[in-house]
Amino acid sequence: MSLNLEEVANIIKHEIKNYDSISDVSQVGTVVQVNDGIAHVYGLTNVMSGELVEFDNNIFGMAMNLEVDSVGVIIFGNADEISEGSQVKLTNKVVEVPVGDSLLGRVVNALGEPIDEKGPIVSKIKKPIEKVAPGVITRKEVNVPLQTGIKAIDAMVPIGRGQRELVIGDRQTGKTAICIDAIINQKNKNVYCVYVAIGQKMSTITRIVKTLTDYGALDYTTIVVASAADSASMQYIAPYAGCTMAEEWMEHGKDVLIVYDDLSKHAVAYRTMSLLLRRPPGREAYPGDVFYLHSRLLERSARLSKEYGGGSITALPIIETQAGDVSAYIPTNVISITDGQIYLETELFNSGIRPAINPGLSVSRVGGSAQIKAMKKVAGPIRIELAQYRELEAFSQFGSELDADTLKRLEKGKRLLEILKQKQYETMAVEDEVIILYAVTQNYLDDVPLEKVLEFENEFLIYVNKFHKDIIDEIADKKDISDALEIKIKKAIDKFKAENLQLL
Repeated sequence: MSLNLEEVANIIKHEIKNYDSISDVSQVGTVVQVNDGIAHVYGLTNVMSGELVEFDNNIFGMAMNLEVDSVGVIIFGNADEISEGSQVKLTNKVVEVPVGDSLLGRVVNALGEPIDEKGPIVSKIKKPIEKVAPGVITRKEVNVPLQTGIKAIDAMVPIGRGQRELVIGDRQTGKTAICIDAIINQKNKNVYCVYVAIGQKMSTITRIVKTLTDYGALDYTTIVVASAADSASMQYIAPYAGCTMAEEWMEHGKDVLIVYDDLSKHAVAYRTMSLLLRRPPGREAYPGDVFYLHSRLLERSARLSKEYGGGSITALPIIETQAGDVSAYIPTNVISITDGQIYLETELFNSGIRPAINPGLSVSRVGGSAQIKAMKKVAGPIRIELAQYRELEAFSQFGSELDADTLKRLEKGKRLLEILKQKQYETMAVEDEVIILYAVTQNYLDDVPLEKVLEFENEFLIYVNKFHKDIIDEIADKKDISDALEIKIKKAIDKFKAENLQLL
């Protein structure tokens, strides 16, 4: 067989002309140093800030520091499997997590991977964990209530759909309990929930999963976990991942409640990362952009106008204080970003007032706009009467003789405080809240012994729901108390008291 040299030469020229190199040395880097979950990589000249990179053994990381001669990368996963000399590849993608209804009822890690042994998550859509917050034009005013089922909150510090209400207090004062109750209360209210656990013990998270399962709340909830055993980088991205999952539902017209538990640990994780990345420390060793860390997260909570989806994200961020110091760095930062705060006090908690909400330091900047008219009517005087009660109680401790009016105010204040007590996991319908708060503010409980107030409440609500269902239905339907309905409520209270003299 003879070779046609000209034909062979033409084939070689054609191949050379159409040769497209798939290897690009600038797309592969080398680890020059790795410690404490941070890798310093040389050679990634085309890397973008926030880009997802892939190490050997299918471990991923995110480019954070773009320096002159190296790139600082935070590692997602087991950093022990990465060593000096390991190769790092660019992915030309940012960190993304799966979104959609397939996440409901699931427990996932900060990358959206299932950790609940219920099988893989089937989701065709993935979205970036970082996103620009909705603008002014796309937002709608916050005026639709999000009922927590907790009397003290729904009456004094109401939360609206699209609001960011901070839950703040020392450790072991019931911060998580309030948020779990709020999630449980969304059952049958067409509200999806996301619970983000940051730096929590796995035993605590397991208990929360069991509680939500027992109360049928896990079916409409997604739990995102970055436990205390996870790296600082996983704790850092967890709330952003949870927010992205919530945004998918918001953009499709759903109302979502998201709990960040807690952002104090999130700030500590970011501080750890920043110091390891050799970023300049500022106050309390936090980096200078720690304010931006939480503002860009919480600003993503909003209520969208109908043209942009019409859904909402209501955020309940949790902050843990030290010895009640709300003026510390991270608490003041988050207070300035949110639309109010629910302040839980250790002294109140230890004295048996639970939830231990301090009405003087707690505030909702949305206020009555996030209450139904019926609640607004009955709850109006509560905050003032409690403030007066505290003032009079302090005055009465001096032992001076008190006039009849002062004694009456003190007794009413005690009953008001007693009626605002509520056991964990025992949330109430807003109609029941309205009726019992009406009874106490209109002095119907003044002749009820203090130790029987909660028994009176329990028996009275059973009685009303059984024999006066029309009152409950009218409040639920019209969201208001008309003059005719008020007369019905008064008659129902009088009749109940006449039939239950043992409670008086």
